[in-house]
Amino acid sequence: MFCFYLPCWVKSDELQILLNLKSALNESSTNVFDSWESANSVCSFNGITCNAQGSVKEIELSNQNLVGVLPLDSICKLQSLDKLSLGFNSLHGEITEELGNCLNLQYLDLGNNPFTGLFPDISSLAKLQSLYLNGSGFSGIFPWNSLQNMTDLAVLSLGDTPFDRAPFPDQILKLKKLNWLYLANCSIEGKIPPAIGDLTELIELELQYNYLSGEIPMEIGKLHKLWQLELYNNELTGKLPVGLRNLTKLEFFDASANNLEGDIAVVGSMKNLISLQLFENRFSGGVPPELGEFKKLVNLSLYTNLLTGPLPQKLGSWAEFNYIDVSENFLTGPIPPDMCKKGTMRALLMLQNNFSGEIPATYASCTTLKRFRISNNSLSGIVPAGIWGLPIVDIIDIAYNQLEGPITSYITNAKQMGILSAEYNRLSGELPGEISEAKSLVRIELNDNQFSGKIPHGIGELKILSNLNLQNNKLSGSIPDSLGSSVSISCINMADNVLSGEIPSSLGSLPTLNTLNFSGNQLSGKIPESLSLLKLNLVDLSYNKLTGPIPKSFSSEAYNGSFTGNPGLCSSSIRTFKQCPSDSGLSKDARTIIFCVVLGATILLACLGFFLYVRRVEKDHRRSLKDESWNVKSFHVLSFSEDEILDSIKPGNLIGKGGSGHVYKVMLPNGVELAVKHIRKTDSHSGGKSWSTSFSKHAGKENEFDAEVRTLSSIRHVNVVKLYCSITSEDSCLLVYEYLHNGSLWDRLHTSNKMEIDWDTRYEIAVGAAKGLEYLHHGCERPVIHRDVKSSNILLDEFFKPRIADFGLAKIVQANVAKDSTHVIAGTHGYIAPEYGFTCKVNEKSDVYSFGVVLMELVSGKRPIEPEFRDNKDIVSWICSKINTKESVLSIVDPRIPEVFREDVIKVLRIAILCTNRQPAQRPTMRTVVQMLEESQPCKLVGIVIGKQGGDRKIKEATLDSTEKLGLLV
Repeated sequence: MFCFYLPCWVKSDELQILLNLKSALNESSTNVFDSWESANSVCSFNGITCNAQGSVKEIELSNQNLVGVLPLDSICKLQSLDKLSLGFNSLHGEITEELGNCLNLQYLDLGNNPFTGLFPDISSLAKLQSLYLNGSGFSGIFPWNSLQNMTDLAVLSLGDTPFDRAPFPDQILKLKKLNWLYLANCSIEGKIPPAIGDLTELIELELQYNYLSGEIPMEIGKLHKLWQLELYNNELTGKLPVGLRNLTKLEFFDASANNLEGDIAVVGSMKNLISLQLFENRFSGGVPPELGEFKKLVNLSLYTNLLTGPLPQKLGSWAEFNYIDVSENFLTGPIPPDMCKKGTMRALLMLQNNFSGEIPATYASCTTLKRFRISNNSLSGIVPAGIWGLPIVDIIDIAYNQLEGPITSYITNAKQMGILSAEYNRLSGELPGEISEAKSLVRIELNDNQFSGKIPHGIGELKILSNLNLQNNKLSGSIPDSLGSSVSISCINMADNVLSGEIPSSLGSLPTLNTLNFSGNQLSGKIPESLSLLKLNLVDLSYNKLTGPIPKSFSSEAYNGSFTGNPGLCSSSIRTFKQCPSDSGLSKDARTIIFCVVLGATILLACLGFFLYVRRVEKDHRRSLKDESWNVKSFHVLSFSEDEILDSIKPGNLIGKGGSGHVYKVMLPNGVELAVKHIRKTDSHSGGKSWSTSFSKHAGKENEFDAEVRTLSSIRHVNVVKLYCSITSEDSCLLVYEYLHNGSLWDRLHTSNKMEIDWDTRYEIAVGAAKGLEYLHHGCERPVIHRDVKSSNILLDEFFKPRIADFGLAKIVQANVAKDSTHVIAGTHGYIAPEYGFTCKVNEKSDVYSFGVVLMELVSGKRPIEPEFRDNKDIVSWICSKINTKESVLSIVDPRIPEVFREDVIKVLRIAILCTNRQPAQRPTMRTVVQMLEESQPCKLVGIVIGKQGGDRKIKEATLDSTEKLGLLV
């Protein structure tokens, strides 16, 4: 009788085990547990597979939004269980030693969950064939000895997990059946052992984002089955071993961001390559001509090396080519003409080389191009007409060549173009009126060409235009009055043309204008009084035909030279100009009274209209929000309700606008202050397409926004702004943050409301902000790349303690997305790392560069972009041009900082220079930055030698103990 009833008891026990699992785990949206009822057979449960005897064989619950702690003591009683798949969930807590009781497991996936603590010894799981722990949050030392008995292991995925630094584990070298080894970003250091060549079944070998050094062992050439080899972002040296020629099945090869040298001839034998990434090394010699015959090649990145010679002319013509980036080399010859032959190319990046010849006409019809960058070469001939009208292009950058011809009317089709950079060429003809149809233009840089005719009147219709550089051309006619409608413009430069007529008074209404240069023209009439309302850092109206009085607001020494060469101007306070005649007619008091009455009436009417408008907008806005259905996800104990937040989202509470949404200040009845960011999930400019995108290669992964909010909600750090909750609807999202009373660091340093910040406070802000970024890069379960680090995103509390804020552009590094790709221009001009301007691959070192710019702001008190920088263009280049002598170094320091602190300030300046190294691999990590900032003794610094053309950069070490020795950095 006992034997007869045993199977029933077994099934009854398994039912209870699965019901226990259901009760331990919560799921929010997938309804995977709907079928898990006691009345049903366990074999009919979603995610459960049984064997022929009706016992549970597999549990497949990956990617189901599960939350909770695994009851392993129960699960491992399933005696027939050979597969446990729980990846891509939100399981937390520690994994206990009970896992070792699942003796029959062949497949174990716990990856992409925020577990904590050490991973236990699992040496008893001798039958394992697949082990996935990537992106799982475990810490400490991994129990490598556990692997010794797993002789059948074929897949080992431990990457993107913050284990302690350790040498390459010898235990792995005994796993002869391995075909996939994923050890990316898990703190492995030292040399790659030659015995790696004994793992001859390997198909994928991924060792990127580690601390590996020394040469690539030639024994890797024994891995004949290798399909993917990833060595990106290590400290490898030496040449590519000749043995790599044997890897004829290799399709993906990435050895970028190392210190490799020599030629790259060996890749000419890898005829099946789909993607070749060797950027940011010291490779020299030519590009193998065999690449022109590769039938599968679609991605090629060789930028920032020392390569010479031509590119194969058939390059990219065989497959659906994606992008090429060979910038910052010494390549010569013509541009290969057929890389867009299949009509799929996204980016052509060839800037800063010595390419010659004409732009191939084939690219004029390459409608898939988003980035077209060929600046700083020796190209000539007429720019193909269609280039100007590429429909989805973000950047057209053809500057610093000898190109000719006009900008054609095709530009009307360039609806997504943000940057038009064509300065220092021989372009000519009239600027087409259709340029006003390129509504996404942010920067127009057409200076130093031969353009003639009138400036299109409609250019003022470009509402987000920031920079308009038209100097050194032959433009004539008047300055368009419509420029007064360009509410976002900060720089207008039309110097050295033949413009005539009067300066439009409408320019005085531009709220963000800080640079205005009309020098060297034939402008006449008076200088508009409205310009006095602007807060200009640079104004230059010299050498024109202006007449009348110079406005009193321009009568200070700061504007010396701004009005010379205008014999008709007069001034009552500037001695170098003739005195203005005394006024006649009405007395001064009468004129003042009339002016005040008119001004008062105007202000009263404007205020009344604005009040009525705000009331109407506020009423409509609140009604639309109330009509939506909201879902609240809290991450802390809340002292407010959903309605209190919704009632506060009104124009009167608006305190800021950004690229990712509007920010409102909320005052709760209990006196607590909050900041609420309102984000619209759809964008009318993109055809209503949702901005939420997949964050994973696997279908069904939660969208980018949900993944980001979930990660940020788990962040607990004193220097990262606290996220209380999210309140979402179908169309909108409200993110509720703590409110910081002292605004942003940008406000304190640069705005009209800036206040004196002593050096001690600046230093504490630097250290605190660095610790916040260090936590994001090194302290989270998965590293978070902010991608928009800047002083306006560093908020200050009432005690001036900093918080890193605004993660609208942040990316969470996923285990299965080792290479972060982006197809939009993210970040803020002046803070963007050089590599981000012409590549799709970024990492934490891009944040380090941006933080270095923030340190330079703290040291100098200057903004990242200042008119005084002139040809140097940004603060990094400006500072590099200053570090030649003791006097020039000291001139960098903000004069508001007392001299007694100068030596301490220079120490921080050294760190800033290290952070802004053009070579990402040479920048310190944020962990190192924190250590250097906290170091009280003189620090050892790596000096930077920057070649004028940016192509030849060498590194040398120097111990710098004083301000004088900083002068060694040249």
